Amino acid sequence: MVLEVAILNVRRGQERDFEAAFRDAQHLISAMPGYRSHQLQVCLEQTGRYLLLVNWERLEDHTVGFRGSQQYQQWRQLLHHFYEPFPDVEHYEVILEGAR
Repeated sequence: MVLEVAILNVRRGQERDFEAAFRDAQHLISAMPGYRSHQLQVCLEQTGRYLLLVNWERLEDHTVGFRGSQQYQQWRQLLHHFYEPFPDVEHYEVILEGAR
């Protein structure tokens, strides 16, 4: 499994609109082949900062499948205008896991 990580800085004053748009957009990503799950978290220390975590089966499910799809074009239209600056997206895979 691959974890997509994006820190999203949303333009000040547009946080509520972004959250509403994300609620509308999340069905686009969750319907993609290779999608496993996602979380959108809000930062407690910095207003307007969010953390998007998406689990994919393979890296290419995100980088080729989703980003090359019509659904991604809709995702862009719904969400990308909220970001300042545009986020960097990174991908991670588990090498060690623990639980309590």
